[in-house]
Formats: sequence, structure tokens, C-alpha cells
Amino acid sequence: MMTGITLPKEERRLRIGILGCGPIAQAAHFDACRKARNADLYALCDRAPDLLASMAAIHQPAVTYTDYAAMLADPQLEAVIIATADYFHVPLTQQALAAGKAVLVEKPLGVTVEECEPLATQVQQSGLTLQVGNNKRFDPGVEFARHFIHTELGERMALKAWYCDSAYRYTMTDNLQPPLITSAQSVRPPRDPKGDRRRYYLLTHGSHLVDTARLLGGELAAVQARLVERFGSYGWFITVEYADGSVGYLELVITVRGDWEEGFTVYGEHGSVRGKTFLPWFHKASEVECFSVKDGLYRRPLGADAYTYKRQIEGFAETVLHGAPQQGASVADGVAALRALVAIARSVETGQRVRLDTVTGGV
Repeated sequence: MMTGITLPKEERRLRIGILGCGPIAQAAHFDACRKARNADLYALCDRAPDLLASMAAIHQPAVTYTDYAAMLADPQLEAVIIATADYFHVPLTQQALAAGKAVLVEKPLGVTVEECEPLATQVQQSGLTLQVGNNKRFDPGVEFARHFIHTELGERMALKAWYCDSAYRYTMTDNLQPPLITSAQSVRPPRDPKGDRRRYYLLTHGSHLVDTARLLGGELAAVQARLVERFGSYGWFITVEYADGSVGYLELVITVRGDWEEGFTVYGEHGSVRGKTFLPWFHKASEVECFSVKDGLYRRPLGADAYTYKRQIEGFAETVLHGAPQQGASVADGVAALRALVAIARSVETGQRVRLDTVTGGV
């Protein structure tokens, strides 16, 4: 008689509830949470009972809820993954923190600078962990590049980074992701997020690009951006000034008539770094080469486990359970990234250079 294979789990595991049974939860968080070595998919919550029942049948949490407050009141629940529309991120995170739960919230942290700043204060006062879902920080290749930059590169001169979504991406995701289930009863924000393509693309895809630029290049001080719209595609071309005096150039194109392209190059005092990143659904680590003048050699990491969503949850759980240093994006990172996105949008509107410390409002 054949028996199922059980993935090894640690004895102490973080009991996580996932709020929202929509596309990102179905494509990433449910499976990643079940596979994480130090976490359990304890609860699911969604206002659409038909969708909740379907997801519970597949992923088998211990409990389900249609009411968020009821899930937060569960004493067994330790942490929440907020996988809802961007519009709801901040208020739902505030509720979870008020209930004493750690939070992993999908990127972007919020939709306006003004709503995110009080949240940062609340996180600090609560002493709880808040992590923003920039999963690419958990790509082993990106981790290798970041370590090299901080330990061997010396002073940075410049960074280039690009994120070019393919017009054929959905052919890939249809083959790689599970079939996505929807419900007419799902709760939706007051306005359709995809109704304003500029705003939607910048928040959704630009969040990844800006976080990579900050992770590998440091704090952004100012940007100047131009937007080109042609044949149904949108391209942001952005020059960046870093706080340390280095410079950067960012390119966000949605969509390109060709393959997916994402990567980065960093030039420094004692070497350089080049990286090529893949769609996360391939579970493939970025291809990275780091050159050091110390020995005149290139270093390249083994492209090991690249299930970034699983590794993201494991890092989150390590911080919550054992006080490990936070590897993922913090609330401060989330606020800074949103400031950068708003500054890019303002620069496009005005044609002027925009300092991040002057921006208000949203994209």
C-alpha cells in the first residue's frame, strides 16, 4: 500500500491565517505556507463562502472564517498573511496589529504615503513583526548579490535595474500556476484597480523594481522619470539619485513583445555585479555573477532552492518565533518604496526631478 510523502517540519511552527483567497493566495501563499518548514496553514478567511469552501477543500486548514474579526479573535492564530487588494492593505494590517498578530502583507504596503506613515508608528509601538511581501528578497541569487555588494564591492558608482513584463507571460503562468478560481461574492475595492493602467502597473510591477533598486543600491533620494505609451504598452524610464551620491537608471516596461526580462547591474569600487532574474513561478534562482578585483575572479552561486514564496514565509516565521533578524522588507522599506513610486508618478506628471522626501498622496 502506498502512503503519502510528508515534508519535514520543525516541531515549533508559526500558526498562520491567510486573509483573502484570491489569485496571489492561490498561486503562491497557500502552497508556500503548507510547505514551509516552520509554519502551518492554520486558518483561511474570505467573505465569499463559495470561494472559501473551495480553497479549504484543497488546502485543508484547521479552521475557516468568513469574518476577519472572528479570525483575529482566535487565540491559536499567531500571524496573518494579508493577500487582498492594495486598497485594503493598511486598514486590515492595522486591525491585525491591534489584535496582537504579526503580519506579512502583500506589496505594495499601501496606496498613499499618508496612510502608511501612521502604520509605521503603530508597528514600532506594538513591537510586532510586519513584513512586506517583496518575495524576490528571498531569491538565493539576489541574496548572494546583496552580500557581495555589502562585503566586497566597496563604494557604489551606479546601478541599473530593469523589469520588462512579457506580452506572452500569461502563456507561461497558465502552464505554471494552479487553475485560479473566482467568486462573484468576493469583496472588491471602490474602484477597479485595473481601470487606471498607469497606476496599476506602477504599483503592481514597479514595487518589485523599486525594492530591488533599494535593496542593492541603498536609499533613494530623488528621481526623474519619463513615461512612454505606445501600441498598448507602457514604459517608465527613470534616472535615480542615491543618498550616498551614486546614481541609477531604472526601466519598467509593461509589456515587451518578447521574453520576460528582469535583472540588474551594479558597478563599484572593487568589482561589479550582474544578475538575471526569472518569473517566480519557475522556482529558479537568479543567475548572478560577481567580479572582485581582489583576486580577479567571478563568483557565481549555485542556483539552489528558489521557491521564494516559501522561503519568504520561513524567514517571516524565524523572526516571529525566534527573534531572528528580519530578512524581508520592513514597514520602513514599504513606506520608502511607496514614496519612490509616488515620486516617479509625480515626475512623469511634471517633467521635473522629484525628491522623495517631498512627496505626498498616492500614485
